[in-house]
Formats: sequence, structure tokens, C-alpha cells
Amino acid sequence: MADLSKSQANNSSSHNGDIQGKFGSLNLEEQEAFWKETFDLIWKEGIVGAQDEARKVVEFKQPDELKECLDLSLKRDGEDTDSIIKYFRLAYKYSVKTAHPYFFNQLYGPQDTFGLSGQMVADSLNASNYTFEVSPVFTLIEQEVLRKMGSVCGFKRSDGIFCPGGSIANMYAMSVARFSLQGDIKERGMFSSKPMKIFTNELCHFSIRKGAAFLGFGTDNAVMIKADESGKMVTSELDRAITNSKNKEEIPVIVIATAGTTVLGAYDNLEEISKICKKHGVWFHVDAAWGGGALLSKRHRYKLQGLEHVDSVTWCPHKLLGAPLQCSAILLNDKGETLTDCMSAKAAYLYQQDKYYDVTYDTGDKSLQCSRLVDAYKIWVMWKAKGDKGFEQEIDNKFYCTRYFTEEIKKREGFLLLLEPECTNVCFWYIPPCLRGHENAPDYKQRLSKVAPMIKEKMVKEGTLMITYQPHRDKPNFFRMVIINSFLEERHMDYVIDKIEELGRDIHV
Repeated sequence: MADLSKSQANNSSSHNGDIQGKFGSLNLEEQEAFWKETFDLIWKEGIVGAQDEARKVVEFKQPDELKECLDLSLKRDGEDTDSIIKYFRLAYKYSVKTAHPYFFNQLYGPQDTFGLSGQMVADSLNASNYTFEVSPVFTLIEQEVLRKMGSVCGFKRSDGIFCPGGSIANMYAMSVARFSLQGDIKERGMFSSKPMKIFTNELCHFSIRKGAAFLGFGTDNAVMIKADESGKMVTSELDRAITNSKNKEEIPVIVIATAGTTVLGAYDNLEEISKICKKHGVWFHVDAAWGGGALLSKRHRYKLQGLEHVDSVTWCPHKLLGAPLQCSAILLNDKGETLTDCMSAKAAYLYQQDKYYDVTYDTGDKSLQCSRLVDAYKIWVMWKAKGDKGFEQEIDNKFYCTRYFTEEIKKREGFLLLLEPECTNVCFWYIPPCLRGHENAPDYKQRLSKVAPMIKEKMVKEGTLMITYQPHRDKPNFFRMVIINSFLEERHMDYVIDKIEELGRDIHV
């Protein structure tokens, strides 16, 4: 027995030595050196370099080529810190620079100085936002940010939660609307229910269809309401669809309007839709993930007129407000404890009711998740630094650049606007000389549809621009330029027009 104990002691000593010498375990001096080099790299490449317009937006490689540039394999033995720094450098080299002035590809953009610093502080604490016990500061901050966002929406009393993206926020709304209509569905499910219906703009975000499938409604029960040419839901069609559904003894559960559609940037008429929802007694949710930021601009908040009448709203500050990914919330308008009642599981090991503080601050039980990132802190830091006025100036500049770009392409031969932008999405075609004058040819649309993909390939392989494209209904592929960077100027808009013309003028289709 003594020999066995001696053997165990030797093994333990050897094991502890292994831990101290390997497995990424560094002493404080080594950690300091590593962090200094890491932060220096973040500053030079992730912040300063990523904004340098003299650099490429992306150093594009095909997937198989990129695999050759990166050592992706995970091995039994760990590597030294020099190797880790090398991998950081490679990540910066081959990643898309979303902070670049010529990145217009998505509904998000550059890192914000204050947002990024807030995110780094929160991440350094590795906090999980479910109980006051383990996240006292961030619990209070989340509540304050949600209160502020609700106030901006025009809600007198609001509730909500930060969640991982606008898609999940929309699904929260669908779940809560269903629960508010039939509270026992939480326990019994939908097995004995008549068909439950979701009504939404046909140009809604795909999360509505995904949510219908995920939550058990079924995609066939997501009713797509016709949108007009500008992308707005036709409200008379909505009224008719709900009436028809009720006549069939179906259950209309929720109407989901959109404030800033993904492609066209259209804002549904919230005032008219709210009247229809009130008439039929249906929960009214607004997906303002993209366009909600306009609320902070006196010039542009009219686009969301009527938002104060809705039951719930999705809002993603990581979009138009420029917070670092991800930063999204679901907000409920004067619904008391409905969100908590719908989502809570009352886990006794986490949400004990006899704690040594006010347990109403344990807000995590209203979340679908358990562990939850501290997403509210970065937008709180940004709001502290900028105030409402700072956000308003940034949003107004984005809309100004949108209008400037729109007016400039109207003047330029070969550019054709799809429609007047309502948000900061500008949708347009570039028509190369080979197609001009052939608009009535039977293959014109087919040929034009090839142009945007060809220009996109050129710009990405050059690394000079990133702008996405897509078709829409019977419209051939067109560019959708998303103006999201807060620091753009007229000269950046001019460059984009000149560069697209340069890349496209010699195209033959």
C-alpha cells in the first residue's frame, strides 16, 4: 500500500510538472509578454490596418488554396506562443476587413472603438448573464439598456432580453405570442390545436420561416402577405388573409411586420398594420433588426411611426447602430411577466427563491438559454460615450451618404436605380456598354443577370470592394450596397461608382 501511495505521489508530481510546462499554462511574466504582443497585433492589424483604405478589403483565396495557407489541424501536443501569434497574423491576413471603408457587403460593418473595448472587458471577466449572483454589474446594465431601448421605441413599460441574433429574437416573439393566446400550450403542446397562423411580409427575413418550422407551427402556416413594388406589406391583403383564416376556424397568432427589409430596406406601414391587429385581436410584432436604428434620428424616426402600438419588437444594435457582433434584443411592450411566464423553467439549482438578495434581479429564467454572453455591455459603453446625439449624428451621416450615392448614380451613364432607398440599402444595376440600347432584346434580362456576379468576382479578387448582389422577383441580379460605416464621406461614394464602372465597362455578356 505504501509503494502504491509513493507511486501515486510521483505520478502526481510528474503530472503537475507537465501542466506547468505544457498545455498552454503560462506564468504571469509569460502571460504579460504574450498579451502585449497580442494587443499590439490587434491594434495594428485588427483596428488600424483594418480601416486602412490603401489595403485590400480581403486577400481572397479559394477554400482549397486557403487550407494550404493555414495549419488547420489540431494535434495532441500543444504549440508555443510564437506559433499562436503566427496563427493570429494569418487570421488577420486572410479575413475580410469589415472596418474597411469599401466593405458594403452585409448589414453590419466596422468595429466601434467603445463597443469593442466594452466587449473585451466583458469577455475578460468571462461572465454569464443569468443571475445577479454571478453577474451583478452586467445584470443591472442589461436592465438599463433594455429600459432605454424600450423608451426609444415609445414603450411606457417594457420587458425584454438580449439574445443571440435577430433570428432568435423573432422566434421569441412567435413563442410568446402563442403563449399569450393559449397559456397551456407550454405544457400540452400544439397536438390538439387548430392550425396556428403567422402573417408576415413576403419579403420578411428568412428567420420567420425557420422559426415556423423550429417552433412547430409549420412553414405552411406562415402566410406570406404580398408586398408592393417598394417592398411594403399590402395592408388590405393582410386584413383579407386574417379574415379568411378566421373564417376557416384557424387561429391567427401573430403578425410580423418589417422595419427595414433585408434587400430593399423597406419599412412596413406600422400604423395601418397596428389597426388591423387591434381589429382582429392578433399579437403585433415588428422585426426592426435592421432599420430600428433610425429611431435615434429626429430626421428618420418617422419611418417607424406607430411602433409605440406594437406588442413586441426585434432590434439589433449590431446593425445600424454599429455595435460589435452580436448585439440583439427582443422587447415587449407593457406585457408584465409574460416573457418570464412563457420561457421560465424555474431550475431550483440556479434560481433559488431564498437567496440573500432580491431574486427578481435573476433575469436569466426569461431567456431560452442558460449561459448567455454579456451583449448589453458593449452597447451600454457606446451609449455612455456617444449619447443619443452621437448615435443620431452617425445615423444621419449614413442616410446622407445613401442619398448622395443615389443622386450621383442617377447622373452617371450605365447606372440604373432599382428604387428610391428608404433605409441605407441602395439597389442598382450597372449596365455595361455591350448591353446599352438592347433593353428590348429577348435575352436582355438573362445577359444583365450575369453582369453583377462578374463585377463582384473582379472586385473581390482585386480586394478593392465588397458589395453583394441578388435577384428580386422578376428582376435580374442587381447590386445591393449597404451603407453602414459611420465614417464614410462623399469621396468614398465617388470611388465606388468609378471602380464599378472601371471593372464593368469591358464586360461582354
